[in-house]
Amino acid sequence: MQIHESAENYLETILMIQQEKGSCRSIDVARRLEFSKPSVSRAMSLLKANGYIVMDPDGQLHLTPSGLDIAQRIFERHYFITHWLMMLGVDRETATNDACKIEHDISEITFQKLKEHLSEEHPDSIPGDMPS
Repeated sequence: MQIHESAENYLETILMIQQEKGSCRSIDVARRLEFSKPSVSRAMSLLKANGYIVMDPDGQLHLTPSGLDIAQRIFERHYFITHWLMMLGVDRETATNDACKIEHDISEITFQKLKEHLSEEHPDSIPGDMPS
């Protein structure tokens, strides 16, 4: 199923906030992404309608299994590509920003081949487990 880049960003952001704080609300997403509350509210409605999130009565956002799958895939790409770019000498801020652009467009096969190449050529430089 094709999902838009903006939806991937929202799902990844929810996952990251949940990992950092233990929970996530729409206002947390709005603050993190520096988007207006109405824009985030609309996006959350769409994610909910498409079965990627649920919202409990207290306003806490929860990723569904399909939402979590997408969020983890995008987060893995972001984490790995950021690390790879930093290995090449790119500063952290630029690497993070560039990874955010690349993570949505790189094909699965290219991403897997990149990971394989780096683990063969630089096994000690591959990041361990992603932050959880």
